[in-house]
Amino acid sequence: MASTKEYLDFVLDRLSVLDGVSYRAMMGEYLVYYKGKVVGGVYDDRFLVKNVKETAEMIPDVKLAEPYEGAAKMILIDNVEDDEFLAKLVEATYEGLPEPKKRRGGRQRTKNESN
Repeated sequence: MASTKEYLDFVLDRLSVLDGVSYRAMMGEYLVYYKGKVVGGVYDDRFLVKNVKETAEMIPDVKLAEPYEGAAKMILIDNVEDDEFLAKLVEATYEGLPEPKKRRGGRQRTKNESN
């Protein structure tokens, strides 16, 4: 089941207290970014965030769920109505994630090419 744009808009509205939140549609679901890092997503009209220690420590009874069959489990967020809590949760998730890997631009040189 694909997520609705209405549910995505609801989650994004809750996160509007944060600067730097964006999203990208992906196969009927939505990836949620914060300051350039994927922090979670909307899957089957559920808001899930990456399973990092910083986030799990904020939730007393962590519930894990697969965003889709065969995927790594993520933290299911039940309390999406509390803007302040949700903002802190996304910030904690961001802090717990590694920096994105830099992509090398352009064509790679072979060892036979000169500088």
